[in-house]
Amino acid sequence: MVRTVLVTGAAGFIGAALCQRLLQQGDRVVGLDNLNSYYDRTLKQARLRKIESIDSDRRWRFDSITLENSNALMALFSAEKPSVVVNLAAQAGVRYSLENPSAYIQSNLVGFGHLLEGCRYHGVSNLVYASSSSVYGGNRNLPFDELQPVNHPISLYAASKKANELMAHTYSHLYGLPATGLRFFTVYGPWGRPDTAPMLFARAILAGEPIKVFNYGKMQRDFTYIDDVVEGVTRCCNKPATTNIDFDPLHPDPATALAPHRVFNIGNDRPTPLLHFIEVMEQVFGCKAIKSFHPMQPGDVASTAANTRALEKWVGFRPLIPIEVGLARFAEWYRSFYEV
Repeated sequence: MVRTVLVTGAAGFIGAALCQRLLQQGDRVVGLDNLNSYYDRTLKQARLRKIESIDSDRRWRFDSITLENSNALMALFSAEKPSVVVNLAAQAGVRYSLENPSAYIQSNLVGFGHLLEGCRYHGVSNLVYASSSSVYGGNRNLPFDELQPVNHPISLYAASKKANELMAHTYSHLYGLPATGLRFFTVYGPWGRPDTAPMLFARAILAGEPIKVFNYGKMQRDFTYIDDVVEGVTRCCNKPATTNIDFDPLHPDPATALAPHRVFNIGNDRPTPLLHFIEVMEQVFGCKAIKSFHPMQPGDVASTAANTRALEKWVGFRPLIPIEVGLARFAEWYRSFYEV
């Protein structure tokens, strides 16, 4: 029997790549995206066309609705009856949360609440939802481990993602909804968001313009290639969260529960210094970068690094693609898509 998977944020970077993967493995996929103007809609529409191009068996449906529209969302659940839901819809970006906090409250909190209600009332057997490495906030104990507390978010975006984890756990506890939260670490690759470092750096390098290097270059990130992220998400779609029978309420494990709820990091487990990342960008594009050094921006962190042992133990996979390979693929796509 063909299962139906509802993917929210289907026109987004990760969402579009995941929809293609699910269609290729034989699932019926219902995509949902509000196609907002946070960044250029033409890129989102191009991603959707790519999904449509592989849908030879007519197993793809797309709806342009927002999670904040509870009535429309409930009607979609009733009509499509998904057994698996992957929530990738969110107002993204740490820095933008300082400018427009209400967008994060409406999409990431109100919208996610409506999605949980849809799962509750329509018999969803597996919810997989996007969290973020930003939940680790002011923590400096690297690599970040799911067993570490995440009580010090330093942006509203991070706070909204921690809230999602708490909300999902509550629905798992009260209604038995299997839910898996995935903390993504700096995802990059072809079809990426225009506001992310690889896209910003590529445009500036090819145009001979300065790139902004924050914290004077003293930063490192656990850059994670899109194919690795999609593989991890897909495997979690195929393995719903379960209760931890060894859970000890006197010494609670933050990443598991007596409820069917689990949280995992998805990161490359090999943090890269920002200046080395720029060097690889120069190599794959064949151009030198003009660096403009700046202090750290509010809401940002100096370093991220993921411990991914829990994910590997759960689904038998950990990200492996090094930045040299990932950025070469990104550069090839960028030159082709933007004809530069």
